[in-house]
Parts: sequence; structure tokens; C-alpha cells
Amino acid sequence: MRKLKVLFVCVGNAFRSQMAEAFARALGGDLLEVKSAGLAPVAALPAVTREILLAHGIEVAGQFPKALDEVDLASFDLIVNISGCPLPLETPPPVPVLEWKVPDPVGRDFAFHEQVARQIEERVRALLIELRQERP
Repeated sequence: MRKLKVLFVCVGNAFRSQMAEAFARALGGDLLEVKSAGLAPVAALPAVTREILLAHGIEVAGQFPKALDEVDLASFDLIVNISGCPLPLETPPPVPVLEWKVPDPVGRDFAFHEQVARQIEERVRALLIELRQERP
């Protein structure tokens, strides 16, 4: 059975979408092929992102910030927008878009980053349950 292709999008592709990508790969690698991108990607993955994922037992080797225009949206089955902003596209996305309201932790303390990571993990788990129920 073909894996569903999911793209997670946030602003900097530094924390929220990277977290979602990592959790989805770790928890749903049998079901999903995942990537992430940002509306205005940062230069490198922040240490806090790596630290929190490693604490969850997830290695982030190979993950790096990418721009939304570097990915082919039509190649995905689902886009999950965590940016809090409308996707800056000239035409509507060619696939369904889920909007997740998750606070941006930039500039906040480590505990807030951990709290946001837990929210993202819970949302990824719920998405996986939903997608597994929809698959034959």
C-alpha cells in the first residue's frame, strides 16, 4: 500500500513543522511519507528543536529548513499548515489543507518550547489515528 504524503508548514521551518515532521516519521512511518517547509525558512535547525526531539528519542539527522516554494505541493496528499498564516499561494493548494493552531515558540523559554512540542505530538497522534481509520 502506498504511503500518504504529508507536508507540514510553519513560518521558519525551524520548530513547529520540523517537530511535526519528526513525530510523524517516528510514530507513523509505516503510513506516512513526511516533509516540512517554511514560509520564511531559517538558516539552520535551532538547538532547542534538536534537544527536545532527542529527549523524545527522535534523531533529526537529515532534517533542515526548506522554503515552501522548494517543494511540489501537488505531490502531497495532505498539507498541514501550522504557520498561523494563510499559505501564500497564487492558486488554491491542489490538495486538502488542515489548519492547526499551535503557538509559535520563537523567543519563548525552553519550557514553552516543550509545551508546544507536546501539543504537536498530540496532534500528530490524533491525525495518525484518523488517517488509519480512513485507510482500508
